[in-house]
Amino acid sequence: MTPSDRETAGQRIARARRRRGLSQAVLAGLVGRSESWLSQVERGKRGVDSHSVLLRLAEVLRVDIEELTGSADRDETGSRAHPAPPLIEQAMMGYGAPSPVDGGEEPGREPSLDFLRAQARSAYQAYQATRYDAAGRILPGLIRGVETAARTAGSASPAACAVRARVYDTTAALLSRVGEPFLAWAAADRAMFAAGQSGDPLLAAASAWRMSYMITGRKHAQEALELAMAAAAALERRTRASSPERLSVYGALHLAAATAAAASFDRAATESLLATARGIADRTGEANHMGTAFGPVNVAIHAISASLKLGDPRTATETGEALDLAAMPAGLVGRRTQVNQRGRAADRGGHPPRHHGPPPPRPRPGHRAAPVHRPGLPLRRLPVSRSGLRGHRAFRPGRHRLHRHRAGHRR
Repeated sequence: MTPSDRETAGQRIARARRRRGLSQAVLAGLVGRSESWLSQVERGKRGVDSHSVLLRLAEVLRVDIEELTGSADRDETGSRAHPAPPLIEQAMMGYGAPSPVDGGEEPGREPSLDFLRAQARSAYQAYQATRYDAAGRILPGLIRGVETAARTAGSASPAACAVRARVYDTTAALLSRVGEPFLAWAAADRAMFAAGQSGDPLLAAASAWRMSYMITGRKHAQEALELAMAAAAALERRTRASSPERLSVYGALHLAAATAAAASFDRAATESLLATARGIADRTGEANHMGTAFGPVNVAIHAISASLKLGDPRTATETGEALDLAAMPAGLVGRRTQVNQRGRAADRGGHPPRHHGPPPPRPRPGHRAAPVHRPGLPLRRLPVSRSGLRGHRAFRPGRHRLHRHRAGHRR
């Protein structure tokens, strides 16, 4: 990356930071870096060489990653942000063109649904374990395989549609995680359509749950809220038995809706939805059904995030202090650092470290600042001239000698 490229990217980050009203110290803390590091980035002295940090910056600043990098296809190093997206994009454009599936099927032989189902499970497990490279290697060939199976078995085959929905759901999750929102949207849309064709209400609700977060990320919070609530109502109508899977997806939809409500700054709706999700989580306990990782810990994480969005760092701090990170279930591994960072931000109340309250105003040129008392240190009184109190004029050498001379002359 050339110095001019770094300077341009740093200027974009600085502009987005000011738009959000964050200081360098606060933003640096939220992404787990030092204030000095962020200052160098914004001044073009260094680049953001970690893709995960770039993703975190985009998340905190509430912008798309391409708004920071200046390109939807390239990251701060000048190359595609992750190696998998271009291969996945190419596979999605093939619409079932014959191609061998990665993982063992012979070239030219159509993969069986059982094989595709096993491969889909492997890709999902790799994603859940945050092994994104491994998941990215499986998915391109798997996408071609499910498209071929859908064409061969017929688009109305429930079994083929169910596998296709699971594959695209994992694809959407991975693409969203590595900063490809537009391609993730396309994959999530295919997952929702295939899930609807599968006749499985749980699969349809889980696909809507994923899509709701993506719509919120695209700054359409009201539409995301409506989608999550419509999916929850449909799930309630179509499934009567309160199985652990149904309860987890139902609760997760309420968390997605709460996220959308918080993005709309609707405090009453957010608190109501979180309360409902909290009651469901008390019944389910910690679990990871349908990839939702729904449970008390996930509800607490969403409550922290919502409190910060609604401008309530004190509640976020109290929730974070009561959160047991050791009990974090599978599926929330990547959230551990995020929770720690949000907790540090909440502790600061949105202000830079070492300041307990708003920063002091910058003194005017030539104006002597008043003493500041810090707990544990003696308060020193500094002499302040009457002229300074009266007119806030700058101190000039010799002024007081002249004043004394005139006073003596009057006497």
